[in-house]
Amino acid sequence: MPVSPVTPRPGAGARLGELIRLRTVSAWHSAPDRAGVAEAFAAFPGVLERLYPLLHRHLERETVNGTGLLFRWRGTSPLEPLVLMAHGDVVPAPESEDEWVGAGWGTDPFAGTEEDVAGAPAVRGRGALDDKGALVTVLEAVENLLTGGFTPSQDVWLVFGGDEEVGGRDAAAISDLLRERLRSLGTEPWLVLDEGGAVVPTPLSFVDATCAMIGLAEKGQAQLRLTASGAGGHASSPPAGSPIPRLARALRRVERRPFPPRMNGTTAAMLAALVPLASGAAGRALPWVTRSGAVAARALGALGGEASAMVRTTVAQTRLRAGTADNVLPSTASAVLDCRITPGQSVQDVLSEITRRVADPQVSLELIHGQDPSPESPADGERFAALGAAVGTSWPGAVPVPYLLMAATDSRHFHSWCRHVYRFAPLRMDQAQRASIHGENEWVSQDSLARGEHFHRALITSRSRA
Repeated sequence: MPVSPVTPRPGAGARLGELIRLRTVSAWHSAPDRAGVAEAFAAFPGVLERLYPLLHRHLERETVNGTGLLFRWRGTSPLEPLVLMAHGDVVPAPESEDEWVGAGWGTDPFAGTEEDVAGAPAVRGRGALDDKGALVTVLEAVENLLTGGFTPSQDVWLVFGGDEEVGGRDAAAISDLLRERLRSLGTEPWLVLDEGGAVVPTPLSFVDATCAMIGLAEKGQAQLRLTASGAGGHASSPPAGSPIPRLARALRRVERRPFPPRMNGTTAAMLAALVPLASGAAGRALPWVTRSGAVAARALGALGGEASAMVRTTVAQTRLRAGTADNVLPSTASAVLDCRITPGQSVQDVLSEITRRVADPQVSLELIHGQDPSPESPADGERFAALGAAVGTSWPGAVPVPYLLMAATDSRHFHSWCRHVYRFAPLRMDQAQRASIHGENEWVSQDSLARGEHFHRALITSRSRA
């Protein structure tokens, strides 16, 4: 695939560091006790304009829903445009030195420092991977192509949300806006690409290879509240069946009966792609195991962790609430369950199954939020091939592999009307780096940023002429 012959600008890491120093923590936005956060969100578009002047000179920019940014790069045709997505907001991180040292950060999470990590130049800070690093790779690619005088054959739309970590209302509003505009032209995006999978060394224990995990779909999500009710009163005379023990019993029942593993199309495609890469006893068994979806699902389910989550609806107990004083029996006790739903099941299925597991009429079940799993985009055809070719130019030796995304992304607002939605950030993430997302010591290598820019440049030019 020819990539536009431009020399990338130096300093991508420094530009990412500057964006990290903007504390765009969406959970703190508009909170009066979080000094500087509202100002950071207000400053974000202006900083982008200063860092990427050609992009802002040649592309049309709109602000949507307050913090969402939509850019249109006009090509020779508006039909079947490419949509590239990222988000500029981040999750919270410790603010004071005592907090960040105690939490395991080596420095201020919002310092955006350029330093050596594991013997290589890197950028450290909240958002380096999720998702300002990926955002920068898109911006760098467009700026560099514009420097070379490139014009795309089809329109390119850039969709940057400012509240992905708290629901993605920006992306939802932008999706509605784009759907209306493109349908008036009788077209839809050729491909939508958002964060999701990454370039991963050894994605499963029996695969000794570097793989570009390209998300074809993402699991659904349901937050449920279980509430047990009963008689409150003085703790000196506790009655039987009070709310806390009743709730605890319900939670134990849910935990002891996990959802059974079941194969889905995306995970089956992943296993098929991994067969040539597998080694050891598991590798020898994999071709046989993949002949039966049920057998493969049980095998992955037995591995636990992320492998199990690929074939199983998971239920995590995330919040508990009860009582107002140490010596008072509460009249209610509640817990929140975060359920991630595998393709082939629905929010209603999860509600029914959890109700059956609890099996207690005095424990009510409330749906706080729910969204069914996304449709599964195809792992064959020219779109997936274009992604694979861009991987080949930027990460030689990495094998494109279909992947089921466990988390939710802004792209979920597009799959209801776009047939080809993929989820992949072209950055290398080992296991420790993946654990740092929403955790501690988040960092991205400078090499990843350069290769990510190359990936997006290759993808943009793959359907265009210079």
